[in-house]
This record gives sequence, C-alpha cells and structure tokens, in this order.
Amino acid sequence: MINRTRRLRKTENIRRLVRENKLTIDDLIYPLFIEEGENIETEIVSMPGIKRFSLDTISKELDEVVALDIPAVLLFGIPSEKDDTGSETWNDNGIMQRAVRFIKKNYPDLYVITDVCFCEYTSHGHCGIIHDNDVDNDATLVNLAKQVISHAKAGVDMVAPSGMMDGMISTIREALDNTGFPNLPIMSYAVKYSSAFYGPFRDAADSAPTFGDRRTYQMDPSNRDEGLREATFDDQEGADILMVKPALSYLDIIRDLKNNFDRPIACYNVSGEYAMIKAAAANGWIDEERVMMEALLSMKRAGADIIITYFAKDVAKVLLKK
Repeated sequence: MINRTRRLRKTENIRRLVRENKLTIDDLIYPLFIEEGENIETEIVSMPGIKRFSLDTISKELDEVVALDIPAVLLFGIPSEKDDTGSETWNDNGIMQRAVRFIKKNYPDLYVITDVCFCEYTSHGHCGIIHDNDVDNDATLVNLAKQVISHAKAGVDMVAPSGMMDGMISTIREALDNTGFPNLPIMSYAVKYSSAFYGPFRDAADSAPTFGDRRTYQMDPSNRDEGLREATFDDQEGADILMVKPALSYLDIIRDLKNNFDRPIACYNVSGEYAMIKAAAANGWIDEERVMMEALLSMKRAGADIIITYFAKDVAKVLLKK
C-alpha cells in the first residue's frame, strides 16, 4: 500500500481543514517610533513604510492600526535630549510618558506596551550606565526601576524590558509591586541575541552605540542552551511573557521556550528581517506578500503565541481580505 498524503492537499478547502497553524490579527503587535518635537513624519530609509512620528502627527497611523483591529502597539521613544544615564526615561513628562497618556486618552481600547531600555536616551547609545567602558549591571537596575514606575504612572498596559541586565525582571516586579502596580504585566526580552539583524532599527531609533558593541550583555548567536537559562531566570523572577529576539534565525529557540515554559511566548520579527524582504520584493526577486506570510507563519509554527512585527499592518490587510 502506498501512503498517499497528497489526498489531503488536493484542494484549498481540504488544505484549510487540516491546516495545523494559522496566523491571525490577534497574534500581532505593531512597533511605533515616537519622536519628541512637532510636525515629524519621517520615513526610515532602511525600513520602507515605517516612519518616526511626533505626537501631533501620529493619529493617522493609530487610526489605521485601530481600523485594522491590531490589538497592541509597542512604543519606542526618541527624546530631544540625551545624557550619560538616560534620565529622560524616568521623566514623567518625557516623550514616552506623554505618548502613553495620549494613546490611552484617544484610543482607550488599544493595548499599549512600552519598551523599557536606555539606548535611545543615552548619549553613548548603550543600554545603561557606563563604568570602565562597560554597562554597570546593578547601577542600571536602579534606573530601570525608576523608568518602569514612571511608565506605570503614565497608564501603560504592559512594560517590556529589553536591556538584558541580570536581575532586571525581579527588580522591575518588586518596583511595580511596591508602588501600587501589582497587576501590571511584564513581557521580558528574555532571550535577546547580539544580532546583526538590528541594523535598520538603530537608524529608526537613533540608538547605535558610540563605542564598542553590546556583546557583553546581549547573547552570543552561537548559544542555544544559554537561551533556556536566561528564560528560566526571567520565568522565576516573575515575567508574564517570554520573548525571543530576533525571530527568523532563532526559530529553534522559540521552540525551546514553547516546550519548556507554561507562559505565552513572543518573538520579535526585527528590522533587518523586515528590510530584507522589502528590499528583495522591491527588486522583483520575491513575492512580498507570500514571503511575508510564510515568514510569520514559521514563527507561529515554531511556537510563538505573539509576534511583534513591522509587517503588522500589511499582514492585517491580507487577513482581512480572506
């Protein structure tokens, strides 16, 4: 007897019935770059279709996000002033805090998540306080607590610490619990690699380091088991969602987390992954829509429950057509 697996591939309807994984709008978080200033709507050359907005120009973008029924946005703030410590991150009238208040007032049903880090706010572009040409882990934790409390007071729905500081989740959880925000969830960038795929993001967020790199605190791309250790620490410290970043080159890590943790697993489809598809499509080398959908579906198949992606609007438009 021949095993005829093709029987269940014969028509689109039977393929739909036996499809194991489905991508939905409910899976998506859309990143937004909000810059301090006025009348700013600047396209990021290395990320076609993605822009920096000031608060007075962002409503059109948010209107579209809401109309497409995308459930959540992840905010990155770009301040007008930077210093060695990134003190604007805990300024209650800073760009991130004002953005949170603006969105929650005008788009109350949109779920707002803030990236919690320092690289966009420090004059040196690193993710914390610098001592002896490296990020001082424990000194940075003190400022992380100030930052999340300020975001919480502004009304954010979730915080997402991305700096890969040891002990950051326990520090943030304690700070929130002790200041009246025990129900505010944490989505941890639990497994974040020191990746070359972040290049276009640094154009978008003006966050490239002025010296060295981030390999002393972000993970070595060669390591797999270390990802489980990192995620285990964050799980034990109280993270509500565990994230893998980047996504496409780290599908094995997404599956590892899905197999080992009873928490929602997120992944970040990062700027370089987005830019490559856009560039190849612009040259006529690939079918952009099919490659986009296939790439994101691979993340779902690997085990991601949540996908942070610059493709969110494009994906939603495709899904709403079906």
